[in-house]
Amino acid sequence: MKRLMILIVVSILSNGAAWADVEKGLEIAKQIDQANSGWKDQQVSALMTLRKANGKEVVRHIKSRSIEVLGDGDKTLVVFEKPRDVKGTVFLTYARKKGNDDQWLFLPALKRIKRISSSNRSGPFMGSEFAYEDITSFEVERYTYRYIREDRCGDNLVCHVFERYPLDKNSGYTKQIVYADKAHYRIHLIEYYDRKGDHLKTLTRHNYEKIDGFWRASRWEMVNHLTKKSTSVVWQNRQFGTGLHKGDFAKSAMKRYK
Repeated sequence: MKRLMILIVVSILSNGAAWADVEKGLEIAKQIDQANSGWKDQQVSALMTLRKANGKEVVRHIKSRSIEVLGDGDKTLVVFEKPRDVKGTVFLTYARKKGNDDQWLFLPALKRIKRISSSNRSGPFMGSEFAYEDITSFEVERYTYRYIREDRCGDNLVCHVFERYPLDKNSGYTKQIVYADKAHYRIHLIEYYDRKGDHLKTLTRHNYEKIDGFWRASRWEMVNHLTKKSTSVVWQNRQFGTGLHKGDFAKSAMKRYK
């Protein structure tokens, strides 16, 4: 009887600790979201560099604009400007707090707008190591969470480390491990685990700077551990509060950008 009581107490304590980890993970995710809210709209340029395993590189020039949407996910429009083979390609995302994101790709060579189906969101975005599901805003409601630990990260920073599990059944990931610093809730590293549970990719964010009160990393680096390929994005000339409105993100507007 005594042994049985000990097992019951241990089980209760274990379940309580597991629940606390879930609650703490969710709370950290909410803090990250809150720290990154209130910017209204933004425009930014970027150099996207695709690297093969042999070191060969392709550089693309892009422009991106985003707008916050009250009560739902953000809207983002990405325009490819160079080189010639991708010039005029436009990608539009309506992130959703619940349900599947809406995503479209305008291909100038075909002169048509292609909808990205939810079953294809795990595929590579324009040949890069980013998947379509990576090119969307972070929405707390799209995941469940579990807190793991505190750990060192970045330049002598201490990070909260937690797991988040996509609720989207079509996601290419079973889980993601996120490192966010305790000081400002900035994400420094995300480890992506594929449907087999293997560590597929790692995203690192470097050189944070504060722009109009909002922290932004000026360089992202996504490494694919399976293919040994990588994609870096260097962000430039970021501006907030530029007066964008929802009409700038209409599906019909995608063909304007050439």
